[in-house]
Amino acid sequence: MTSSAPPLLAMRGIAKSFPGVRALSGVDLTVHAGEVVALLGENGAGKSTLMNILAGVHADYEGSILRDGEPVPLHSPRDAARHGIAMIHQELNLVPELSVAENVFLGREPTTARGTVRRREMEERTTRLLAGLGLDLPPRRALKHCQIAERQLIEVAKALSLDVRILVMDEPTSALADAEVRRLHAVIRGLTARGVGVVYISHRLEELEEIADSVTVLRDGVCTGRRAMAETSRAELVRLMVGRPLDELYPRRPAQAPAAPPRLSVRGLRLPSVGGGPALHGIDLTVAPGEIVGLAGLMGAGRTEVLQSLFGHYGARASGEFTLDGRAYRPRSPGQAIRRGLALVAEDRKAQSLVLGNTVRFNASLAALGRFGTPWRTVRRRREAAAVRGQLDALAVRTPGMEVPAGQLSGGNQQKVVLAKCLLTEPGLLLMDEPTRGIDIGAKAQIHTLMDRLAQQGTAILAVSSELPELIGMCDRILVLCEGRLTGEFHRDPARGPVADEESLLTAAMARRTVAEAPKTAVVDPGAGPAVPAPRAGGPAARGGGADSSRGGPEEANEDEESGA
Repeated sequence: MTSSAPPLLAMRGIAKSFPGVRALSGVDLTVHAGEVVALLGENGAGKSTLMNILAGVHADYEGSILRDGEPVPLHSPRDAARHGIAMIHQELNLVPELSVAENVFLGREPTTARGTVRRREMEERTTRLLAGLGLDLPPRRALKHCQIAERQLIEVAKALSLDVRILVMDEPTSALADAEVRRLHAVIRGLTARGVGVVYISHRLEELEEIADSVTVLRDGVCTGRRAMAETSRAELVRLMVGRPLDELYPRRPAQAPAAPPRLSVRGLRLPSVGGGPALHGIDLTVAPGEIVGLAGLMGAGRTEVLQSLFGHYGARASGEFTLDGRAYRPRSPGQAIRRGLALVAEDRKAQSLVLGNTVRFNASLAALGRFGTPWRTVRRRREAAAVRGQLDALAVRTPGMEVPAGQLSGGNQQKVVLAKCLLTEPGLLLMDEPTRGIDIGAKAQIHTLMDRLAQQGTAILAVSSELPELIGMCDRILVLCEGRLTGEFHRDPARGPVADEESLLTAAMARRTVAEAPKTAVVDPGAGPAVPAPRAGGPAARGGGADSSRGGPEEANEDEESGA
């Protein structure tokens, strides 16, 4: 965009160091009014550091920041808010014990003359903001009872309740399915029409092509290029990000029919609604050794609930007929599932898969400690360290050492530690819930390569992803869910059935829904800042969170019963 007026935001020569690390070196970023600027780079490239400086999180930095051509000091989040800057962080800043409405207006609650909170007004405004995002959620519900995709949209609503001029969105769609992404993009277009500038961080290149006007790329703390989005290509963006061409993101071998009986067979899987999440209604599925089966669907379709049911997260509440490696299987608890050869890569790695304050070694070996135990209930540390080191090397985890806290690693490397933990249990069936959520394109390619290698070695994989190109590129079969029911099955091999494409998957995913086009009009929340699009009918329902292979549970008194003994 060109204009005689100064840019809405100009960051010039920004530099930032942490102990032993130069995170940013002379980075420039320009945002004009009404522009969506994509900020690209691998994990650890400096994107979040740059945006945290803009949001006032990092008070000490080099360089200058100009707002409408005037220098502004940004040394605290309060400074940023005063200048109309809001940020939706990748790691959501919400309080689990408070209600949805209390989180949206935390610290800015509308009050009466006597200083009491006008709760009805706060809840009504929250309802309107969430409706504009297609989310039908009680404003009094405790946040701890909301799922991760819902929390992501609540964080968006919180930012929209402010009178923002510059909105930073760090991976705002990482837990959202395509329909919810389109709804959020409609919100963004409404904001830019009002002159708001948006900085948009995402690893989904197809998403950036849809929403961004320009793109700025960082690599190792340095700006490697700024391009108009319409004038660049994915290949060029990948080269700017990783310094080399990335020819193959989905390295699947040619499709072939399973050569062995199913490792897992499920008949009539049913689950009542738990915690407001979707119920499951008689789902049938199979996964064979060496096969990658995908689960597609919108938020609230029940994809996560299927994985959690198989992993024993719901115990006896999940009913149906289950066969694992030719033996009856009753998923009573995660501990039992691990012993039967299952592992689960959970959707939310920070909350459900990792102990962030503990070491990489501790996290990687947590689910497989039985392999390294002694008769005296101690751990053979050398054997544990050797096994963990082998997995970290095989997964190319970038870490200063095994004794570094897992929370200090980048998102992509944290995800690899989660995978290392699962693989150390030597699973025959690997359940993966959003395995590449919130990680860069280079780490995605490595995880896809790992999935393909595991499949070639005979591991059965059942994977959930909100990214349809990922499912299409990686899976031998794709099962589509809608509101807890199986509504479609698609194949990689055209000789075995219908071939998947994005249109057919979305059609099946909305088979039991009425979905309207995003309206062009807007609903304004009086006193709550910018407009948001009007709500559509039948917004997405709640979605279940993930369990994890490290999460134990009470074991049944007689575990032999699982095999029909």
